[in-house]
Amino acid sequence: MTLYQKYSKETFDENGRIKDFDITYPDNFNFGYDVVDEYARLEPDKRALVWCDTEGEERIFTFAEISAQSNRAVNVLKDAGIGKGDKVLVALKKHYEYWIVIVALHKLGAVAIPVTHMLTAKDYVYRIESADIKGFIITHQGDVCDRVLEAVRKTGSKAKLWTIRQEHEGFENLTRLMESASDKLERIPTSAHDPMLLYFTSGTTGLPKGVIHDHTYPLAHIVTAKYWHHAQENGLHFTVAETGWAKSSWGKLYGQWLVGTAVMVFDFDNFDPKMMMHVIDKYQVTTFCAPPTVYRYLVRSGIPELPHLKYATTAGELLNPEVFRLFKEKTGLSLCEGYGQTETTLLTGNLSPEESAAGSMGFPSPQYRIAVLDGDNKPVPQGEIGEVCVIPKREGEYPAGIFTAYLDNDELFKEVWRGGVYHTGDSAYADSDGRLWFNGRFDDIIKTGGYRVGPYEIENVLMENPDIVECSVIGVPDKFRGQAIKAYIVLKEGVTPDRALEKKIKDTANARLSDYKWIRLIEFVSEMPKTISGKVRKTEQRKGQG
Repeated sequence: MTLYQKYSKETFDENGRIKDFDITYPDNFNFGYDVVDEYARLEPDKRALVWCDTEGEERIFTFAEISAQSNRAVNVLKDAGIGKGDKVLVALKKHYEYWIVIVALHKLGAVAIPVTHMLTAKDYVYRIESADIKGFIITHQGDVCDRVLEAVRKTGSKAKLWTIRQEHEGFENLTRLMESASDKLERIPTSAHDPMLLYFTSGTTGLPKGVIHDHTYPLAHIVTAKYWHHAQENGLHFTVAETGWAKSSWGKLYGQWLVGTAVMVFDFDNFDPKMMMHVIDKYQVTTFCAPPTVYRYLVRSGIPELPHLKYATTAGELLNPEVFRLFKEKTGLSLCEGYGQTETTLLTGNLSPEESAAGSMGFPSPQYRIAVLDGDNKPVPQGEIGEVCVIPKREGEYPAGIFTAYLDNDELFKEVWRGGVYHTGDSAYADSDGRLWFNGRFDDIIKTGGYRVGPYEIENVLMENPDIVECSVIGVPDKFRGQAIKAYIVLKEGVTPDRALEKKIKDTANARLSDYKWIRLIEFVSEMPKTISGKVRKTEQRKGQG
């Protein structure tokens, strides 16, 4: 059985195509209790999570096991003083413990802050200072614990520190503590509109901003899972994403469990196309989602027969039509693109393979009123470029699944909600069939290898080099990453540009940046193209890069 129908109202057209979708929920809705624990009560042996790693280890969890284990985690966290509203940062890569911990934090009423394990100590310092973090739950692998400890020491944070599976100085072993904790838990009162998730997302005009979602957010992903991913009852859905990114919430947890499908998790560090294909075939994955970067590698390395795979979707950057063609040629499946943001759930998508068009953002989600508007919030004519906006279906009603606040930044929240509509900052145009086609970012976000990178963060690091007077960072077309990060640099007088200096600048900056933010290209220039007001014209710098 599935639970999504309990929380949704659907309307279909005469051809059976979804036309309108709304969610409904009680005031105290909580995904941990009302979905995970409810499945555990009704179908305790129902498969929830299938996990494997590159070492051949495998774990399969039922909903009864996720329910019990998350209760144990709640009791450990409660005993340590973590309570409702407390912010807990989670960097657990693709370890199965993430699903237990995230459900536990929802039950506790704490605010989970999922992050990538690639953050630097400086990144952790910023998050500690921004979010008043009360706890960290960190992977045992690599030097992530050491980076967190460095940030904690620099800030004087008194946050509780946990890692998993093994001991690490300065951290408690959550795995060991859970072994002796009770799996019984009385429901902790929470509201559907309490903050539940906090993601830090990159911007171009400042440091990462905190995006807050409440407990209704999981329900808004029903459309993501059922009508875009086509996740099936008792099927197995596999989304390629680390748990630190919002894409994980889109494809590895909420909507999938609500529609009754299990989630496939492949825990790896270095992407191996053949190994991924082996996992899809071995575990009989039925639905698959990955950024275009992954499909490019898969097509290049060769795709075997995948008899159990029924649907394939993609999002995160523009899809090359040639990759679309080759994937369909190899598998018979049309890649269905989708579009949304960390601030939202699925806004537009190719919901039907028959209607899918390579490179298109697809049609507006039945959950939202999507319009392409001009600067005065008026619709632009068909074929003309405007901004993708979300208009509430009913006046005064706040669309479910759209973020509820920016962390400590009411002014920015008001700015993106100006005129009573949500402004995505993305430009597009609609064709005669109503499909939307992406044109570009208004705020110059770089999308590289499926990751979103704000130029400002990289420019900040570069400007600490005393030889650099000015710099500007953009994304340029890259065959495998979608975009590569390029820096335009003006050197101080007397410094001569050469290959050795270029390498030194790259090495110094990249040593302080997460891997996915690495500078790949540098061009030395005598001056930057600028507007009358002195702003760098990044659009002009991007010209001729394709």
